Amino acid sequence: MRSGAAVLAALLLAAWPPPVTTDVAGNGECRFPGRLTEGTPWPLQRVLLDELWQDTKGAGVRVAVVDSGVDDVNPQLRDAVDAAAGKDLVGATDGTVDEAGHGTKVAGIIAARPRAGTGFVGLAPEATIIPIRQTDGRSSGAADAMAEAIDHAIAQGADVINISQDTSRPLAQDSPLGRAVARATAADVVVVASAGNDGRDGRLRNTYPAAFPGVLAVAASDRDGRRAAFSQPGGFVGVAAPGVDIVSTVPGGGQCVDSGTSFSAPYVAGLAALLRAKHPEWKAPQVVARIQATADREGDGRDDDLGWGVVDPVRAMGGADPVRAGGTRVLADPAPLGAGGDRRDRDTRLAAYAVAGGGLLVALVAGASKVLRDSRRRKRRS
Repeated sequence: MRSGAAVLAALLLAAWPPPVTTDVAGNGECRFPGRLTEGTPWPLQRVLLDELWQDTKGAGVRVAVVDSGVDDVNPQLRDAVDAAAGKDLVGATDGTVDEAGHGTKVAGIIAARPRAGTGFVGLAPEATIIPIRQTDGRSSGAADAMAEAIDHAIAQGADVINISQDTSRPLAQDSPLGRAVARATAADVVVVASAGNDGRDGRLRNTYPAAFPGVLAVAASDRDGRRAAFSQPGGFVGVAAPGVDIVSTVPGGGQCVDSGTSFSAPYVAGLAALLRAKHPEWKAPQVVARIQATADREGDGRDDDLGWGVVDPVRAMGGADPVRAGGTRVLADPAPLGAGGDRRDRDTRLAAYAVAGGGLLVALVAGASKVLRDSRRRKRRS
């Protein structure tokens, strides 16, 4: 009979994509190394990159990828990975061995450098990746090892931690993994986790570590901005991000295409890295609040499929809202703050909005005062 630890180990990494993946050629495989995608992948086609990067590309921000390792041979990741800060919890490497390719895809979505011959690039292409190998890709990682990985990320100065792994087995906040997540949030780290891929039946269920307090849980959206069929819905979902037919880097070089909430989470982690670079004074809850408040949603409030909506990186970074032909705004206005979540979640969210909003109000008042002073000076001179 299998022990509880063995069962948990078997369940962990349920957020990984289906066993059959599709590469750029569409032949049902994802080979390493892969070929380059010449065009711009669809999630990036919807982002005005010049607008997104007008202030920063994420330089100075450290993002830990707790996964199957991150290959630093791929040219788009060679300068992104800090191997000296890495850790391997299942072998004797520095975290830069990736036999599965999963962690390398995750890291590419966050911080892949530009490369001639491809339109694919990471959302924060100057951020630094801390590679933490918590599974070898052939077996599931243990929750205790993930807790150790989180602690290592904190010790190495991570500003953001991406965890594209999960279990649907209930875990208490005082479990080793729950306590590690709490230590990360107490250390002012933005923790981003995938919601999981067991959502085809539509049943609401929590997954962990995504459902722990303070974690930004990410669902997968499709090209139409709806919940991907596989994406796990639930009351813990914070936002959604593209997770269908996602291009990213693979070990040895090149790219392939894959689907899953595993690849939605790093899209949000990359945005969090940009926000941390632009607003180093912001605390982690403020970063999370900004991502949620600027997400695109059709109705008011949050729902269990997409949380507060599909993230919009340009809007989150404070740039102009994209418009469709004819001038119609793509994005919905932010929903009223009182909707959705339990009382503790609402209180936390409102507090974060209040802090961020307070800073904006001060800036607006200061700007208005300057305009008034300048106007008076011009009148006196005339």
